[in-house]
Amino acid sequence: MKQKIQEKFKSLFATEGTLYMSSGRINLIGEHTDYNGGYVFPGAINFGIMAAIEPNGTDKVKVFSIDFDEYVEFGLREEDKPAQQWARYIFGVCRETIKRGGKVKGFNAVFAGDVPLGAGLSSSAALESVFAFAINEINGNGIEKFELAKIGQSTEHNYCGVKCGIMDQFASIFGKEGSLMRLNCKTGEYKYFPFHPKGYKLVLLDTCVKHELASSAYNKRRESCEKAAAAIKKNHPEVDFLSDAKRVWLDEVRDQISQEDFLRAEYVIGEVQRVLDVCDALERDDYETVGEMMYQTHFGLSRLYEVSCEELDFLNKLARKCDVTGSRVMGGGFGGCTINLVKDELYDAFIKTATEKFTEKFGHAPKIYNVVISDGARKL
Repeated sequence: MKQKIQEKFKSLFATEGTLYMSSGRINLIGEHTDYNGGYVFPGAINFGIMAAIEPNGTDKVKVFSIDFDEYVEFGLREEDKPAQQWARYIFGVCRETIKRGGKVKGFNAVFAGDVPLGAGLSSSAALESVFAFAINEINGNGIEKFELAKIGQSTEHNYCGVKCGIMDQFASIFGKEGSLMRLNCKTGEYKYFPFHPKGYKLVLLDTCVKHELASSAYNKRRESCEKAAAAIKKNHPEVDFLSDAKRVWLDEVRDQISQEDFLRAEYVIGEVQRVLDVCDALERDDYETVGEMMYQTHFGLSRLYEVSCEELDFLNKLARKCDVTGSRVMGGGFGGCTINLVKDELYDAFIKTATEKFTEKFGHAPKIYNVVISDGARKL
């Protein structure tokens, strides 16, 4: 990838750019907790986006995407928004930097990535983060890292039409090799936790299916959570988000909310606690407890939050049968990947069984991605 980028940069611009990199991410546990003011627990991974960048002395951005095999030029004013969706991520980062008082001068860039698309590993956040980090550095803006993550998030909101939370960009910017990060989505506080599972592999099994989520199902779950939190708040005024609520407080309002709203809230309150339990377990190097919490999360997402699907449940049950330490659906649900914590000695048999049985049932094999927790945005 590096050589390809450098060669293309030289052929287009006759010079050599400076190389930057940012990563995709996994989330070990803490799903659908972000908009409920709870914790998420992501880490950057060994798949990412690499870019060669160099100022060009003009007020134009000239950028080539190797993966899309496409060259785009655009100015830096609001009306210069490019037509290509991939270029809007870069344009948005430039505009959001300018809105925050940062300098952005024209530059040349070539980029490529190896983040698997559609697997829920946040290729878009990696793209935003590599450009936010590089633009900040080459213009000497001194914007601090959390604001760089917000630049990526605002790009999604204002230029790409996605109302995402902060987790993906946070993980891409702050990622650290050998560490996962517990982020409090309400306060922005974060803490690194050691993740070096000796004797285990972290592997994603991608179902290669995406059932229509859609967005209406996601919005419905958000509404359920907000209704439950509002009911609890009447008794406990300190509750702004479901993450502030205790399980017994939810029981107090059981007859005031629908059964559906109750189940959604039950999942979220349990998930907030599971993140804390996983953090405690990692500090003891107790990966068995980590794995058990992953299974509990899958059960909650499947039965209480109802965002799983047949393919994901199938892989999760198969993981249990194969003695996999931990397994769960990762991401919003309705398709995508399971994330699995597998003992080294069971890995080959698990992958073989999962591939054969899944293919037999669904007519295609799952894609397999072995992930390693890596560094986030950086200059190479």
